[in-house]
Amino acid sequence: MSSIQFKNIKMNIFGESHNDYIGGTIEGIQAGHKINLNVIREEVEKRKPKGNISTSRKEEDDFKIISGIFNDRTTGMPITIIIENKNKKSKDYEKTKDIPRPSHSDYTAFKKYEGFNDYRGGGHFSGRLTAVFVVLGSICKSILENTEVEILGQVKSIGEIEGEDFLDVNFTKEVYENLKSNFPVCKMEHKEKFIKEIEKAKNKNDSVGGTVQIMIRGLQSGLGNPMFESVESNISKLIFGIPGVKGIEFGKGIEISKSSGSKSNDNYKIESGVVKTITNNSGGINGGITNGMEIVFTVYFRPTPSIGMEQKSFNLNTLEEVTLEIEGRHDPCIVHRGSIVVKNIIAVYVLDMYLEGV
Repeated sequence: MSSIQFKNIKMNIFGESHNDYIGGTIEGIQAGHKINLNVIREEVEKRKPKGNISTSRKEEDDFKIISGIFNDRTTGMPITIIIENKNKKSKDYEKTKDIPRPSHSDYTAFKKYEGFNDYRGGGHFSGRLTAVFVVLGSICKSILENTEVEILGQVKSIGEIEGEDFLDVNFTKEVYENLKSNFPVCKMEHKEKFIKEIEKAKNKNDSVGGTVQIMIRGLQSGLGNPMFESVESNISKLIFGIPGVKGIEFGKGIEISKSSGSKSNDNYKIESGVVKTITNNSGGINGGITNGMEIVFTVYFRPTPSIGMEQKSFNLNTLEEVTLEIEGRHDPCIVHRGSIVVKNIIAVYVLDMYLEGV
């Protein structure tokens, strides 16, 4: 079982891609919070694969809450949900069960669990489990909807095609509407370019990566801790639990690493008696603690390692080198679906920080 513990909230994830069920438990949420189940269903629907730029594996993802919520309100007990896996094709993995797929967790899981791991569809390491992330995260997000806290997410880039940076965006009504879709972007023209890039990779039996950007508004200053329990550390722990994530950047960290202090420092100003910074290159965090500005970070997703081209691998039993051509149903890009996962799962830690401040 995979788990994570914050100051107030603890979360556990269980199941494997081709088990009968996957699920999770979240603890530490007080009794009495109203939960909007329709909002949760909407977020689950957004994560589902759609069109020819996603996997053809279609799951209903009808989640079942088996504890912790009664009459649409939290009871104070652990909240546990399960989701049934119905559309499984386990035979697709029999041919290659002894041949680890390049850049997947097949080999490392084999070593860690001495060959007893469930290899079908990646087992516990599969992106299939992100359906649970979305349900548990959107439960927390539903609670936050009754506060001043807001979480926005977008696809920032696909391959070498770049969209807008949240730190440079004027948030008009149109932008907000664009961010509500299952392929959230600031400008629809970027969506069209992104989809063409994904289709180009798919037509070559290849895959493509990209980035997701998150903005968290409404959190007060002074939340978090220095060093190993910093806001950056806790966000990173959570985000790196998502399959396919290979990097994270706070604010304009990469850009300012090539700059100078005089150009990248966030100077202060007082606005209606409130401390603000003129720029937000630090992404709303200093010394591991929130400074009252928007928290902004970018998540880097690798290209999906399951591709239709020949790749080099080896046999786990004989150690002989072999060539491998992966069969099955796979995403040519996981970034657009990953954007929904990141936006929802981060709500677990955002709720934890909010509870720290109230």
